Amino acid sequence: MHMRRLRLVKDAERSSHFLSGQSPGGTMKVAFATQDMQRVDAHFGWAKNIAIYEISAECHHFLEAVQFDGELAEDGNEDKLAPKLEAIKDCAILYVAAIGGSGAARVVAMKIHPIKVNEPESINEILDKLQVVLQGNPPPWLRKVMNKGAEKAFHFDDEEELSHA
Repeated sequence: MHMRRLRLVKDAERSSHFLSGQSPGGTMKVAFATQDMQRVDAHFGWAKNIAIYEISAECHHFLEAVQFDGELAEDGNEDKLAPKLEAIKDCAILYVAAIGGSGAARVVAMKIHPIKVNEPESINEILDKLQVVLQGNPPPWLRKVMNKGAEKAFHFDDEEELSHA
């Protein structure tokens, strides 16, 4: 299977500011399994494209499309998932029309939250809904994925000596 990455080259200043994590409230990458680049309408293993967007509570924008060719049909070949997993490695959420058990386990092991849509749904509508949730009080699972990759800092006000009795 061959993989090709396509990125838009526009508004470089906004993109670099957004990608630097300087957007208040944090950002995350969201991946969408898609055949037509407009809707979530593809099984993860069979998807011709994965569209990746950056989102925060304030805005969202397209980052890249990763295109796959070769044999994508269901065939039990788990090796075809490797390039797709590589493509989404920095994402926090993956939207799919369907995903097999092995694929789902591998996605979850990468600390990516898979979400299955029941019928084809517009990527822009999903992003708009997700942005509204981020502006409010996101559920605990979403707060957790928003912090994916963030370093945990522990602050100790006083140093204490530990003694063993």
